[in-house]
Amino acid sequence: MAVLLDLIRTTSLVGTLWILWRIAKRLLGRSPLDNVPGPASQSFFKGNLGQLFDRHGWDFLYGLGVKYGSVVKINGTFGSKQLFVFDPLALNSVVVKDQYVYEEPEEVLASMHLMLGDGLLATVGERHRRQRKLLNPVFSVAHMRHMIPIFYEITHNLRDAISTRVKDGPKEVDILDWMARTALELVGQAGLGYSFDPLIRDEADSYGEAIKAIVPTMFPLRLVRPLLPISMKMGPRALRRAIVSLLPNQHIRRAKEISDSLDDHSRRIFEEKKLAMAKGDQAVLHQVGEGKDIMSKLMQANLLASEEDKLPEDELLGQMTTFIFAGMDTTSGALARILQLLADHPDVQTKLRAEILEAQGDGEDISYDQLVELPYLEAVCRETLRLYAPVPFLTRTARKDMIMPLSSPIRGVDGNMMNEIHVPAGTGIIIGILASNRNPEIWGPDAAEWKPERWLTPLPDAVSNARVPGVYSHLMTFLGGSRACIGFKFSQLEMKVVLSILLSTFTFAPSEKEVFWNIAGIQYPTVGRTSRKAEMPLKVGLVKA
Repeated sequence: MAVLLDLIRTTSLVGTLWILWRIAKRLLGRSPLDNVPGPASQSFFKGNLGQLFDRHGWDFLYGLGVKYGSVVKINGTFGSKQLFVFDPLALNSVVVKDQYVYEEPEEVLASMHLMLGDGLLATVGERHRRQRKLLNPVFSVAHMRHMIPIFYEITHNLRDAISTRVKDGPKEVDILDWMARTALELVGQAGLGYSFDPLIRDEADSYGEAIKAIVPTMFPLRLVRPLLPISMKMGPRALRRAIVSLLPNQHIRRAKEISDSLDDHSRRIFEEKKLAMAKGDQAVLHQVGEGKDIMSKLMQANLLASEEDKLPEDELLGQMTTFIFAGMDTTSGALARILQLLADHPDVQTKLRAEILEAQGDGEDISYDQLVELPYLEAVCRETLRLYAPVPFLTRTARKDMIMPLSSPIRGVDGNMMNEIHVPAGTGIIIGILASNRNPEIWGPDAAEWKPERWLTPLPDAVSNARVPGVYSHLMTFLGGSRACIGFKFSQLEMKVVLSILLSTFTFAPSEKEVFWNIAGIQYPTVGRTSRKAEMPLKVGLVKA
């Protein structure tokens, strides 16, 4: 016990000295970023980060590009300087060309490792490349075709569950809760071959509850995140966890509880899969998902991989919680947003329902090839993911001094035009996902309006000429480069299956309650601006025959 207490004191002292050194370094020297235009600092301790991370701060976030241009200087903590970037050429440098220089901040990687293990979100460099190489085939279009029966089966359960609640007439339903439960079950069965929530009873699965608690638990830890990289280097995993258990911070202890729960569940599921694979094909077929789930395919691919490409068990385990975490809140939030927009635009809802019903014909489930080609469904999904990307921005850190190129010059504070920016090592980069998707220089003067029809005609030349480095539809919604969302096709298919079944069965209208969307790592809706409970009520009724 005495040794552990000494280690905690040492960690606190080293962390404090490190912070003081960084503050002194920032105060004593000028930065080449001082000439980049940006808002005035609100405080020495928070800079502009209090405005950027304010859950009600939409005006500040949207105003950055309008007032200052496509590269903006943001004041960080203790006098540090960061860059908010949505210039296309600069984005290409950050996420593609120089992606191994602009990497995830160490504190973000450490927190991902603490909560999720050694999955894609917690690794960089060669380890990340090796993991992605093995994962790419299981997220291919060919494999997505095998997923669609699983998606339809789960969505039919969702339809039946909601039907029982509105059979006697339209009722107010918390759509976000149902979308979250559905997304968790979709990624559970199709991703892990594990059922969290069959949607036929209101019982919580402890693994699923732990996943849902990750973001609310990690957000209050943002002030102690800079100490995580130091603590993660203190001896073996068992020692680090013992130290964490002694810390007085309730959020840190809760993070450890969640991490323990995720690790225990993942190992149990993993061992069950290993046992089934050892018993042969018949045992695999009797599992949830019949061995077609992503994790089963990944384990089979790992057995056949060369020694240099094979992943150790800890990295395979890390992918399990990463799949669930990355695929649940983003997809459920996007689905909830689409249904809210359709409720607010009944003409669009009617038109989309007609397209879906025509495609269904006398049947019920639209085939994969036909579903992915429905033009209006595709337009509604694309426009929503453009204007309301679930993740509004992401962060990177420059690992060495860099020269950032610009598509268009910007006027510096000194009045001179700048064609490039000297980015010092250690500079934080904020990738403006929403700002890029809403850039009027690319998308035109109506860039801030929700118009699905824009995708039914050829896009303006400015869109293709901009060469935005995103992997999806000239958008940054799913990022780009080697850290682009590996499951974006999976997510799109989920959304289209769910929408096809729900819109052919139900009508959606606005609730009388005011719904407000909050800024966070992943956007979330609440009833009113003061509530912190994530929910989104809509009036749901049955489609008349």
